[in-house]
Amino acid sequence: MSAFDLIIFDCDGVLVDSEIIAAQVESALLTDAGYPITVEEMGERFAGMTWHNILLAVEREASIPLSASLLDKSEKLLDARLQRDVKVIEGVKFALARLTLQRCICSNSSSKRLDMMLTKVGLKPYFDPHIYSAKDLGPDRVKPKPDIFLHGASQFNVSPSKTVVVEDSVHGVHAAKAAGMRVIGFTGASHTYPGHADKLTDAGAETVIARMMDLPAVVAALSDWGGIS
Repeated sequence: MSAFDLIIFDCDGVLVDSEIIAAQVESALLTDAGYPITVEEMGERFAGMTWHNILLAVEREASIPLSASLLDKSEKLLDARLQRDVKVIEGVKFALARLTLQRCICSNSSSKRLDMMLTKVGLKPYFDPHIYSAKDLGPDRVKPKPDIFLHGASQFNVSPSKTVVVEDSVHGVHAAKAAGMRVIGFTGASHTYPGHADKLTDAGAETVIARMMDLPAVVAALSDWGGIS
C-alpha cells in the first residue's frame, strides 16, 4: 500500500523554467532602484517568494523606499518575458506519464500567470482543473505559509501526511513541512546555485533530485520508506 495518495508540484522552477527569467527581470529592476543584486543572488535568496514580499524584504534590509510602481512594472515585464521565453523543465512529461498518484499544482504565482505558462509549455492538460494559486487565498497566505498546500490536499480530501510535495525553494519546503507533508527537493532548473541541494535538505526535504526523470523512482522509494518519525 502506497504511503502517498497525492503529489503536489510547485510550478516555477519545478515544472517550468521560469525562476531564472524572474531573477533576470527583478535583479535589473532592483539594481536600477539602488539595490545592486545579481541574477544569481536573486535566485539564491528570493526564489519562491512573491515580488511583493521581495520588495518588503529589500526595504527592511536596505532602508530603501521602493516605489509602488515597481510592483506593476515587474508584473508587465515578467509576463512578457515568460510568454516569449518560458520552457518546460526537461523530463517533466516523462515523469508525469509514469506517476499514478493524484496530482495538483500549488504555486505562489497568480492563476492568470499559471494558466499562461502551463498552456504555453503544454502542461495544463496534465493538471487541469487542479491548479491552485496561493494569491487566490489572500495576499497574506502565500508560501512560506502552508495554506496553499493544505488547500490543495483538501480538494482531494487527502491527509497532509499522505501527501508528497516537489519544491525547488527553501520557502516552499518550509511551507510544505509546516503543512505536515513530506518533501522532495528539486535543483534541475536554470536558477540552481552551489549549495542549493544542501539548503533544501536543511529546510526539510528528505531527498533532492536534479533530474525530473528520476522523480517516479524517488516517489516510489519514499513511499516504501516511512520517513523520519
